[in-house]
Amino acid sequence: MTDIARRFPENPLLKPADLTPSKEGVKVACLLNPGVFSYDRKTWLLVRVAERPEQSDVHLSFPVLNADGSMTIRQIKLDDPDLIATDARVISYQGADFLTTLSHLRFFSSEDGIHFKEDPAYPPIYGKGSLEAFGVEDCRVSKLGDCYYLTYTAVSENGVGVGMKTTQNFQEFQSHGMIIPPHNKDCALFEELIHGMYYALHRPSSVSLGGNYIWLASSPDGLHWGDHRCLLKSRPGKWDSARVGAGAAPIRTEKGWLMIYHGANTAHRYCLGAALLDIHQPSKVLARTDEPIMEPLVPYELTGFFGHVVFTNGHIVNGDELTIYYGAADEFVCGAKFSIQEILSRLQ
Repeated sequence: MTDIARRFPENPLLKPADLTPSKEGVKVACLLNPGVFSYDRKTWLLVRVAERPEQSDVHLSFPVLNADGSMTIRQIKLDDPDLIATDARVISYQGADFLTTLSHLRFFSSEDGIHFKEDPAYPPIYGKGSLEAFGVEDCRVSKLGDCYYLTYTAVSENGVGVGMKTTQNFQEFQSHGMIIPPHNKDCALFEELIHGMYYALHRPSSVSLGGNYIWLASSPDGLHWGDHRCLLKSRPGKWDSARVGAGAAPIRTEKGWLMIYHGANTAHRYCLGAALLDIHQPSKVLARTDEPIMEPLVPYELTGFFGHVVFTNGHIVNGDELTIYYGAADEFVCGAKFSIQEILSRLQ
């Protein structure tokens, strides 16, 4: 057994039934992959909330955002020969792909890091404009100085890219649009400058040559990115054989930047691993875990909207203690603790 996670006994921390839908006619289908940050002496989760319309025996219904931010419910007859609905997450109709759910981001805070409640003083973040018509997903939150950088997946019929907002108080946001074009996601900013430059991890995808690998980019201003370098690849025959993607901001340690990442095999089983990057040259990978440090093992990770999944894009560091908040089975929000030194000892 390579799993070294100490799961919260209170898991799941948040379930779909705990939330009120954003509008009539839809239900909260699943909670996923929170961004995590400390603010105002509290632990905050920026949870991806995926909603879908109530379904009937005749139609498959799915939501789409309009340009003004309102939601339209589209319906397709289940017996329509042009409908392909073999995946719980994506459908295809007449050559176009759509998501079965529409995601937005909601703020939850906690005094103890375990019991979270939604704060009405912090409104949800919804997709806006044509590049976010299918929603916003999987936000990472990095703090540099007094500014928080929110990097998230922006989804539309045009593809999947990286959007970014910045804020100092989570009440007022500056939107910077799409900073990395499709097909790209899993973007996490380092929380300090290196040689005067911003650095970010991101995950482009290739449909033919290449694969779903983690890349590194740098920027003089945090907005315009270049010097892209392939950093970490999937490994044939291993637990991360099909795809890898960055978690939250890499963690500075005495041995280098500790990067927590997710990996999946061809059966879509998602686990967590770790890699170590050179502190001065983050494009240099020093070590990597051969086996996962966390894998789906317990019922709430094995069974849900999309089972056999543990996926993180948020954590809190307190000395040697690393608290990872994660999405389980694409339905629940959970927490687990790790020792950073123990993770470092697993690197090869």
